[in-house]
Amino acid sequence: MYYPRLKDLREDRDLAQKQIAAHLGIDQRVYSNYETGKREIPTRFVIALAKFYNTSADYILGMTNDPKPYK
Repeated sequence: MYYPRLKDLREDRDLAQKQIAAHLGIDQRVYSNYETGKREIPTRFVIALAKFYNTSADYILGMTNDPKPYK
């Protein structure tokens, strides 16, 4: 599965893949594979990134176009 919003969210905040990977405690190459869809991103990382970016997991996964987090 391809996760284009991961890259968009990261770039909108002028962050490097290395910074996000460090936040998740993983190698930059692994994170890069998530952004490009070469590897599926584990649920725990989707949740962590939703909290980090203050959005919903559904937005990251492309299930909604509303970036606002759920209340």
